[in-house]
Order: sequence, then C-alpha cells, then structure tokens
Amino acid sequence: MSLKPPKKSDANKSWMKKPDRQIKIQPEYHLLVTEGTDTEPAYFGAIRDIINKQYPKKIQLDVSGAGDNTINLFEKARVLAKHCPNVYRHVWVVYDTDDFPAEHIDRVVQLCNENSTEETEYHAIWSNQCIELWFLLHFGFMQSDIHRTEYWPKLTDWLKKIGEGEYKKNRQDMYWILRPFMELAITNAKRLDRINVGRAPSKAAPGTKVYELVERLKPYL
Repeated sequence: MSLKPPKKSDANKSWMKKPDRQIKIQPEYHLLVTEGTDTEPAYFGAIRDIINKQYPKKIQLDVSGAGDNTINLFEKARVLAKHCPNVYRHVWVVYDTDDFPAEHIDRVVQLCNENSTEETEYHAIWSNQCIELWFLLHFGFMQSDIHRTEYWPKLTDWLKKIGEGEYKKNRQDMYWILRPFMELAITNAKRLDRINVGRAPSKAAPGTKVYELVERLKPYL
C-alpha cells in the first residue's frame, strides 16, 4: 500500500471521500404515571403537549393516568416502561398518600430506588395528602396538616380571587391558571421539604415532591 499523499487532482473524486456518518440523537424519554385519571393527567398533559411540540428532538413525555395507587401504581409504571420500544430515561410515579397504609406509601420510594439503573431512573413523586396541596402552594405557604377535602374550598377561594371560578377535580385548565405562580409553588414546596427532612412520606404532612418533577421540566416550559 502506497504511503504517498493523494494527488490534488484526486481529492474531489468520489472514491477518495470518506463516507458520511449520520449519528441519530435520540430525545430523552420520560414516562409520567399518575394515580388519578382526571386531575393529574390534565395538569401534566398540558406540560407534555408544550414540551413535545416545542422540543421533539430533545425530550419526549408520555403521560398515563393509571387509576391505581401506591405499590400497584409503581408496578404499572414498571411494566409500561419495560414494554415500551423507547428506553425511558426517567419514570415518574405520581401519587397521593390519601388514607392508604403508611407502609405502602413509603414502600414506593424504596421500590423506585431499588429499580433505578444507569439507564432508567425511577422517581416517587408523592403528595401528602394530595396534589391539590401542590396547587395551593402556587398562592401561598401552608404548613397546617389538614384533611385533603379542606384543600378544595381553599382553592376555590383563591381561584375566585383571580377571576377563575370554582375548583373542580376534573378541571382541564389548572396548569394554565397556575403557570404564572410556578416559582412561588416551587419555593413553598422546597420550604416544606426542609421542614420534613428525615420524615417518611407517610409522616410528611403536608408535603409534596411534585416540585422535583416540575423543576426538572421547567427549562422546556
């Protein structure tokens, strides 16, 4: 084989050109599996629609309202992730503590940690007692451990103050209503997190990890 440099006259000939290597960059896939089938899918569905439309080559979200809770919800998320042709980089298990057994509430966190790998990371995104706490934190800080049914009239009061009417579980526009107050909600949720340091999810009342998911996706919103 000749070690002589190629002639200038041969430089542009097809047999001298190196083949093009097209590297296909896959987007970062996220799976959000929620306990509820109305409230959470509507809220996170709005986030999904924005991100998937604006950044389809960078990140893709799938949202599934599983209609199940705690450990069963995690198992549904794991099965969905396993059978999807795309490899999910993040799987977010979004659930309320409600009145479920404490051991089930806390076990989801353990399952997420145990099943996380370098390829796929599972996240337990719990709210004690329910996601309406996350909604309320958009308007102000609250530390009182009240029953979840008391959140709804409080939300109605706040919504009426800003001219958005009554709160209902199946409202489809909550993301858009709350969007201007997102930074306040994150700040308030982090403040609760600091208060709840060392407590299991079942004992962290009130408290919510929804801010971790929203903060992760916020650069795309």
